[in-house]
Amino acid sequence: MKQTILAAKAIALALLLGTLSVAARSAASPVDVRPLMIISASSADVATLDPDRATNFGDLGVVSEIFNGLVRFAPGSADPKLVEPDLATTWQASADKTVWTFQLRKGVQFHGNYGEMKADDVVYSVRRAADPKRSSFAGDFAVIDKVEALDDYTVRFTLKHPSAAFLGLVANYHGGSVISKAAAEKLGKKFGQAPIGTGPFAFSSLVTQQYVKLVANDAYFRGAPKLSGIMYRMILSDSARELAVTTNEIDLMGAKREQRWVERARSRGMNVDIMDPAEFRTIFINRNIKPLDNLKVRQAIAAAIDVDEIVRYAGKDVADKGCSAVPNGYLGADCSSGGYTYDPARAKQLLAEAGFPNGLTLHSVVSNVSAQQPIMEIIQAQLARAGIKLDMEVVDHATYQAKSRKDESALVFYGAARFPTAGNWLREFYDSAASIGAPGAMSNFGHCSAADREIRAAAVEPDAQRQLDLWKQAQQKIHNDVCAVPLFGLKQVWVQSNSVNLGYQLKGALSLQPPVTELTTLSRNKP
Repeated sequence: MKQTILAAKAIALALLLGTLSVAARSAASPVDVRPLMIISASSADVATLDPDRATNFGDLGVVSEIFNGLVRFAPGSADPKLVEPDLATTWQASADKTVWTFQLRKGVQFHGNYGEMKADDVVYSVRRAADPKRSSFAGDFAVIDKVEALDDYTVRFTLKHPSAAFLGLVANYHGGSVISKAAAEKLGKKFGQAPIGTGPFAFSSLVTQQYVKLVANDAYFRGAPKLSGIMYRMILSDSARELAVTTNEIDLMGAKREQRWVERARSRGMNVDIMDPAEFRTIFINRNIKPLDNLKVRQAIAAAIDVDEIVRYAGKDVADKGCSAVPNGYLGADCSSGGYTYDPARAKQLLAEAGFPNGLTLHSVVSNVSAQQPIMEIIQAQLARAGIKLDMEVVDHATYQAKSRKDESALVFYGAARFPTAGNWLREFYDSAASIGAPGAMSNFGHCSAADREIRAAAVEPDAQRQLDLWKQAQQKIHNDVCAVPLFGLKQVWVQSNSVNLGYQLKGALSLQPPVTELTTLSRNKP
């Protein structure tokens, strides 16, 4: 308790010092009397604010405030059916859905006096997002044959084949952000530390492991924000964040995604929001590490994991049990293969048949964040009942990410949310071309290749029903090959103070944070 109080005092002191420094810088200029919103997620730092590289939980929310896409998910929604105009005002598709033409808004200004956003910026942004040397999402853009500026305010895309997820590529999510060509070329690799977009808030400053500050973009095309800016505080401790929000030192808090915590917080009168999308939790089995190349060993691991017990721990409000390699609710998700049956006796038998009658030991790198370590501790105990000792190397989240992407972990616990189609998910997590270490590496931690043919055929299949059939076949093959053990979708949990009015109904956000828009207000004054 003493440590928690000290942490809260440290937060208050940091906020005071930040307020004084802002006041000092503004002494010679008019004071912005609009309140400053303070947000804290469960992040220790920001890795990058380059929208083509931002993949971490702590980066996505910040990036979402700085940039726009051609289209956007309506504020408070993660439903692709509700995509609406953003930097584009209108768009048209050819009859065969392979040519898409967008008309751009006129007069939209980039931050930092980088001028008006035009078609050349859009073309540059898309080509950059499709470049594996500059983007973590390049594989998603392989469907685009070419993108061209017809004039300053018209952009045309030609696709290699129809894509059910095309609008998701140009939405305000992942590589869909439109950046300033002039700024990106001037700043080069430093763009991630000084990003230039068109969003309602502009980058101001970053202090490593302390905060990121954004300021209001009063030239925003939807109108000047009602806030002076946003301060993202890096508070990793769950208890310190909780104390800070209850004492009104922060306004929005990323909270524990655990049923018991949610119920306790609500009983204390806290405003708890549970929103989509659920980050789908999966245990990937790395067949590059022996003896996991043995199918019977992989089957034993699947039989030793009791997913129902894990879901009960996570809780009914925040967790949704998975039934396939593809997350629940995604277009093309198919549960016909069913999950794996929990049977520790069968797991022991399979290990014996594989040549391990006395069990075996596996090494796994595990993140210390509250959304991962407790789940892995449950899995560790479950595996032990079947004779599988899981040696867990618990590290900070950044180290876990780095080690997992160096193929150092036998079992990789990974959670993610993507544009909700089976094709996107299968390509990133189960196509061998996306395997860790491959030239087009994405997130195939298991080095699965069982469904390559179906995944790739579905990507170019123009017939919608045939595409669904191919996705179904892919999921069946992945299940039979035991590339991974799907666990559950874990929804986002946030707490907002009583002073916050987001300005919309919150149901979801692909940025994994409640969007702060030009309409968001705070009822109390904060400098």
